[in-house]
Amino acid sequence: MKHYPVMLPEVLSSLSMADGETCVDGTFGNGGYSEAILNSAACSVIGLDRDPNVQPRADELATAYGDSFRLINTPFSKMDKVGIDRVDGVVLDIGVSSMQLDQAERGFSFMREGPLDMRMEQGGGPTARDAVMALSVSELTRIFQVYGEEKRARHVANCIVSAREDSDIVTTADLAGIVERALGRRGKTHPATRVFQALRIFVNDELGELYLGLCAAERILAPGGRLVVVTFHSLEDRIVKSFFRRRAGEVAGGSRYAPEVENNGPAASFTLPKRSVTKPSKTEVEENARSRSAKLRVAVRTEADVFEADDRLLPNVISLSELEARL
Repeated sequence: MKHYPVMLPEVLSSLSMADGETCVDGTFGNGGYSEAILNSAACSVIGLDRDPNVQPRADELATAYGDSFRLINTPFSKMDKVGIDRVDGVVLDIGVSSMQLDQAERGFSFMREGPLDMRMEQGGGPTARDAVMALSVSELTRIFQVYGEEKRARHVANCIVSAREDSDIVTTADLAGIVERALGRRGKTHPATRVFQALRIFVNDELGELYLGLCAAERILAPGGRLVVVTFHSLEDRIVKSFFRRRAGEVAGGSRYAPEVENNGPAASFTLPKRSVTKPSKTEVEENARSRSAKLRVAVRTEADVFEADDRLLPNVISLSELEARL
């Protein structure tokens, strides 16, 4: 399957890279953003990815662009801990890449039978199979409700726990079959879509990684540096939106019941050139179905100090460490 970098024109316009500047592509994947950024100006790109399978593609770009490109095999949440100096742009394309979905052995997709894994790093830590085999009904329900926004989450969780008493849930087909029998087939969307999404987000701590990545970008961006984030899930966009507005010094309130409160907090570390979200064009959605749910937000770094971390932006769901302790 051909890889389409989502909202590429909008990403390039938001980054607006100039000659001599440096950008971090925090979600390198198949290198679509990195290559386009390198072609947009005489700039440098540092790619980050926690998936070691992207190395061959990174080698191609290193050969083509020389010292202007390099890859660091690390989660983007640690971009401030791997020796990166101040940069002029950071771009994050959140979620699983089409390249990972296409690899059956990674276990991300119910469309391709493979081991029920879903780990982006593949180097240890709980798998999706561990989660469905070890977590309780209430814990699975919470994961499916919060991360998948599945309306019948408890029913699905009950069916999974019941099924695992009879036999191990080992493959993507095993789990997809259980969910399909639980929910039935309605419409074009496979009934397992939300459950697989929820497990993937949980296994990779994607929301925690996103928040830490935003904080890390805040630390390495130079004044005037642009932070561009593309999300595909309402929870992801909510975290980015809240992070940007807090860092820009905006406060809640202003309704007829609650007058706006004066902001006496720290100086804004970002400004928002556009408060509203940018969505893909109709033409792009028609050509690339993956872009349908995409949302882009951008913020520009000021000279102010970084904010203190505030994990209240994250939903309260069982942690990976709690699951790992049971295995």
